[in-house]
Amino acid sequence: MRLSLILLAAVLAAPQVLAQETAEEAEPAGATLIAALEADGRFTTLLGALQATNLTETLQGAGPFTLFAPTDDAFAALPAGTVEGLSPEQLQGVLLYHVVGGAVDSGTASGAGQAPTAFGETTLTFTPTDDGGLAVNDATVIEADVAASNGVIHVIDGVLLPPMDAPDEGMDDGMDGP
Repeated sequence: MRLSLILLAAVLAAPQVLAQETAEEAEPAGATLIAALEADGRFTTLLGALQATNLTETLQGAGPFTLFAPTDDAFAALPAGTVEGLSPEQLQGVLLYHVVGGAVDSGTASGAGQAPTAFGETTLTFTPTDDGGLAVNDATVIEADVAASNGVIHVIDGVLLPPMDAPDEGMDDGMDGP
């Protein structure tokens, strides 16, 4: 009798559990890239620059995107006037240089070696660090694989500057990650 009650309870609960799992699968987990940056508190300069260049809406879109996000300290370490001396188009290019199409986790980046950016025909170069971490160009990933509903964020300790001769073609929404 006791086993029958347990089985009956399990059968009655099964549709509710299945409905709950289906609803959870239908909703994307976590916040968008922008919401995650806002909630973190270390990215006020990056968020201001994204807003000033009209990239906020793009990075709230479906994605997926991978964002190599410099902290406020990374921006502060630039020589005085670096960001302020950029035109809006140049600043947008610098920001797009931090974006890779697709959700690229740190393990994939390490194995890929390079990935095309959203800025023209440029790539980022990934190298493993001596402590088992990851470097992207001249910056170090200080926090990897921050999940967002529309991609992944890797927090970096430096601002990535595109090559001076890079063509400015804007964001390529159709690009593939590594």
